[in-house]
Amino acid sequence: MTGSEVPPSFRLAYVPGVTPTKWVRIWNERLPEIPLTLVAVSAADAPDVLRGGGADAGFVRLPVDRTDLSAIPLYTETTVVVVPKDHVVAAVDEVSVEDLADDIVLHPLDDSLDWERLPGQPANERPATTADAIELVAAGVGLLVVPQSLARLHHRKDLTYRPVSDAPESRIALSWPQDETTELVEDFIGIVRGRTVNSSRGRSPAPAPAQPKPKRPTAGGARRKPAAGKSTGSTGKSPRSGSGGPKGGKRGKPRRRA
Repeated sequence: MTGSEVPPSFRLAYVPGVTPTKWVRIWNERLPEIPLTLVAVSAADAPDVLRGGGADAGFVRLPVDRTDLSAIPLYTETTVVVVPKDHVVAAVDEVSVEDLADDIVLHPLDDSLDWERLPGQPANERPATTADAIELVAAGVGLLVVPQSLARLHHRKDLTYRPVSDAPESRIALSWPQDETTELVEDFIGIVRGRTVNSSRGRSPAPAPAQPKPKRPTAGGARRKPAAGKSTGSTGKSPRSGSGGPKGGKRGKPRRRA
């Protein structure tokens, strides 16, 4: 390898709440010679990171501009409201947006939900991040509506969360620049979509097992080969039977002539 050549590698961006562990493990099993580097990015910055070449592909939150980015939707998250454990909402299994109408609901600057109308009462200031909003919920300032993965990411013992039945949902997708659909990107798409290593898009499909050659039939059918040590004489008698008399017969005394 010359000094100008760069060994192959793969950079995977991911937004908060996404856990790429399973896909990274499969990549390392199938392509151990190509290192995969994780790049943590905010949901707002993820598209620009992909466009700027900061990552080969990434897990993003939809929507993204598909003019220059390809995206494969993967799953939709449940939306929940984060509340103190002693809040009245903690006593029910599910709430609606209307149930939060009288509460202060925090709206951080990095909110990833596409609201037509924000729920609850607005706070005096918007927290800079979801992590900051979580601290304010713990302090009793207000509530926070987020995708469930973010509630788990910022879990605290003094807080809990409940599903919000009619809130907007957040969708996670695998995205990459359309003009940079490289072989490694195709490999990762195959892993995320659950293709096996033997699929048509796999890099190193396993060779098909050799098929046994069919036996050619002999004329008149197959003849059984006699067992070793057996006589093949026409009489069919055992060589131990002598003249053919009964094996093991008793020998008597000769009779005296009268």
